[in-house]
Amino acid sequence: MSTLTADAIRVHCATSASHVAIETVAETGSTNADLLARIDTLAGPVLRIAGNQTAGRGRAGRSWLSAPGAALMFSLAWRFKGPLHRMSGLPMAVGVALAETIASLGVPVQIKWPNDLLRDGKKLAGILVETQTCRHDNAIWAVIGVGINLLMPDELEAQIGREVAAAPWLAKMDRNQLMAALLSRLAAVLAEFDDTGFAPFAERWNLLHAWQGQEVVILDQGKVLQQGRAAGVDAIGRLMLDTEQGRAEVLSGDVSLRLSTSIGLS
Repeated sequence: MSTLTADAIRVHCATSASHVAIETVAETGSTNADLLARIDTLAGPVLRIAGNQTAGRGRAGRSWLSAPGAALMFSLAWRFKGPLHRMSGLPMAVGVALAETIASLGVPVQIKWPNDLLRDGKKLAGILVETQTCRHDNAIWAVIGVGINLLMPDELEAQIGREVAAAPWLAKMDRNQLMAALLSRLAAVLAEFDDTGFAPFAERWNLLHAWQGQEVVILDQGKVLQQGRAAGVDAIGRLMLDTEQGRAEVLSGDVSLRLSTSIGLS
């Protein structure tokens, strides 16, 4: 397993990522938390990568469990022009960037709304986007946390408590090259998103949609809020559901998306 270093990553980066500062640490609590604590002092975009996170987080306050060396875990702090309401589509644009990059490296993946990557129907990667306003100039920053399962030891899968995916093919790559490929595509996508919002990414997202045309339910703390047939996302990243009452749009939040069959509904 290659050792991640800032210099080795930078050598392989495209020009889109040339202005990103790169930091690597052996272990930390949470790379997202590290960068959020420094938003008021950041001069530009920063990528922070940890070999191990002891307090990694997912959506809705969930823990992200990992084992040293088994996952690629990083956060990217990026400044946006805003406005804040346009940022709702950011997790979906990030999903497109990651999915397209991973597919280009020989591992086809799909996206589950709003921000999980699936391989063979099981979770391969998660995305956590947190926004914060700089106190000095009111600039909007997003910290984009990503965890990608490269290997999945049996004991870690048992700890997680459900089947998850891994990408051993990616684990065989030089991790500096892998990180550089992901960062280069992410930087290009974030720059485009800042100019255009999510609309230009909607068609690309829908081509990667794991549950297109399938019956799904929207859950909030275990209660079914809506049920319908998944019809992709619209120009601002809302999930479109075809229900008995007609077309409905669902905004991303702390709701969960499940296949109807997985909870006994059809």
